[in-house]
Amino acid sequence: MKYRRFGRTDWQVSEVGYGMWGMAGWTASDDEQSAKSLDLAVEKGVNFFDTAWGYGEGHSEELLGELVKRHPSKKIYTASKIPPKNFQWPAKPEYAFEDSYPTEHIMEYTHKTLRNLNLEQIDLMQFHTWDDVWSNREEWQRAIEDLKTSGKVAAMGISMNRWEPENGIKALKTGLLDAVQVIYNIFDQAPVDVLFPLCKELDIATIARVPFDEGTLTGNITKETTFPEGDWRGTYFVPENLISSVEHANALRPLIPEGMTMAEMALRFILMNDNVGTTIPGMRKQRNVLANTATSDGKGLPKELYEELKKHRWDRVPTSWSQ
Repeated sequence: MKYRRFGRTDWQVSEVGYGMWGMAGWTASDDEQSAKSLDLAVEKGVNFFDTAWGYGEGHSEELLGELVKRHPSKKIYTASKIPPKNFQWPAKPEYAFEDSYPTEHIMEYTHKTLRNLNLEQIDLMQFHTWDDVWSNREEWQRAIEDLKTSGKVAAMGISMNRWEPENGIKALKTGLLDAVQVIYNIFDQAPVDVLFPLCKELDIATIARVPFDEGTLTGNITKETTFPEGDWRGTYFVPENLISSVEHANALRPLIPEGMTMAEMALRFILMNDNVGTTIPGMRKQRNVLANTATSDGKGLPKELYEELKKHRWDRVPTSWSQ
């Protein structure tokens, strides 16, 4: 496992982290399977784990807390997210700040997270949604300062809305945020335009989420794929999205090097960008842990292939189903 400096925090985090959404809130989640996969990830050098209260109403956080307890000799960086008070994802300009992140809500859910983790301090707390219309509000800024001063939170960040990598720039410029989480993959390359250069300038760490475009970049989703009742992906991969996503993924198949999977190529593409601090694939099964952590070998991709993959950038705008 290779490690990268996590912005101004100076943490050395595994370049392949662990996204824990699949640990709770998706169909087929299984705690015993999850624990084995999490332990295997630690064994393979993963030290950054990203969860949220919204993943199973704190259940995923509890699983992370148990993981930390099982590995007392290892430094495991814990990251979670405060849900908006109105529990609406993503944020929209018309949502009032008071309905999203009032001070008492920030404090309440930070303490809930700490109880779920069974820790005195979380390494990184993030706002799970964001809209820059809130950026000048002093309430959230003072809340961050209070949480850091009290030792409850070591670092603070925001998670950008899907396909809006610049809707948070004003907040980052306040100097109060240490990290930003954004969708970045072969298709979603827009963060390289403005966000990544600004983060480099301000020494803000970047977390690349959704490395597989919710599954299309694994190459395993087809136009006929359906999802079990209650699975979030069923509401995301509506026909309009499913068909176009699969077509874009199919266009990549001729480029996959011999002996490599599309998923491996997708992860290696992300790791080629040194502006990325860590990427957080979901890894419910042990075979996925082994496959994804193996990409952290410093080899990256051939330069010619990397440049060719850049041409597959796919700029999209938020819709009613993009969530």
